[in-house]
Amino acid sequence: MKLTQFTSRGSSEQSLGVLIDDRVVAVSALALSSNRPDKSIPPWLLEAPDTLDVIERGDRALAKIAELIKRAPSSTYVIDDRFVVPVDSVSFLPPVYPSKIIAIGRNYVDHAIEGGAEPPAAPLIFNKLPNSLSAHNAPIVLPEISSQVDYEAELAVVIGRRAKRVSEREALQYVFGYTLINDVSARDLQFGDGQWVRGKSLDGFAPLGPFITTRDEIPDVQALNIEGRLNGQVMQSSNTGKMIFGVAYLVSYISQGITLEPGDVIATGTPEGVGIFREPPVLLKGGDVFEVTIEKLGTLRNPVVGAES
Repeated sequence: MKLTQFTSRGSSEQSLGVLIDDRVVAVSALALSSNRPDKSIPPWLLEAPDTLDVIERGDRALAKIAELIKRAPSSTYVIDDRFVVPVDSVSFLPPVYPSKIIAIGRNYVDHAIEGGAEPPAAPLIFNKLPNSLSAHNAPIVLPEISSQVDYEAELAVVIGRRAKRVSEREALQYVFGYTLINDVSARDLQFGDGQWVRGKSLDGFAPLGPFITTRDEIPDVQALNIEGRLNGQVMQSSNTGKMIFGVAYLVSYISQGITLEPGDVIATGTPEGVGIFREPPVLLKGGDVFEVTIEKLGTLRNPVVGAES
């Protein structure tokens, strides 16, 4: 199942959507169209739920949404065209609003090498602040305080239930699903500050989405092709199997001292091919478009615009 959050046409109202064929359908519309006289649809499904509602309710919630999809053929779930939108016309929001975004640095050997660093002996952890969260198709606005804004295509992990000191063997049971993230980075700030948080947490520097693909659809998260494209040109091409620290290890490692909550996001690191280490460097500029594509998950696309006045 692929879930997202979006705004309805002509309205700022947020809806929880599910991808059906090439359309995003509001879950509340599915619930309304499937409601029976016996009122068998849970009230929360009728009241504009969000992704976090589903994550916190767990497998039962996913099963109920799957039942709605199966029960309602396309002729019955078109209640209002505001709530059934072709995917190319959707106004996407971030697919979840996490309490924290934890990111991993230098998690692919070739990326560590291209930056002149030794592969880390343990996960290199930093965070991206909430103001950096953005969405599919939202512009990356180049800040006036940086002249070296770079891209980083990454797999993002969405936590499904509270994880505290979990084992690596059990860690994937705490994952709700997977999505895509661009760990946009102001390299001059990142390297100049001597720490990474500011350079990676400027406004809009964490585009996320467009969908969360539930864990059951990804039998092996360490076998997904990942690609980053700048203006259609492939800049990064790798596979999640090349991570130094896999998803299960990261969830377990982080949870030993940082409790992970439902909806939290882990950005798992980027492969080689980032712009700053190229000769000459290739950095984002106004008019560019950067896309992250991950096998089975889809494509995250963001245009780049010049600095705000």
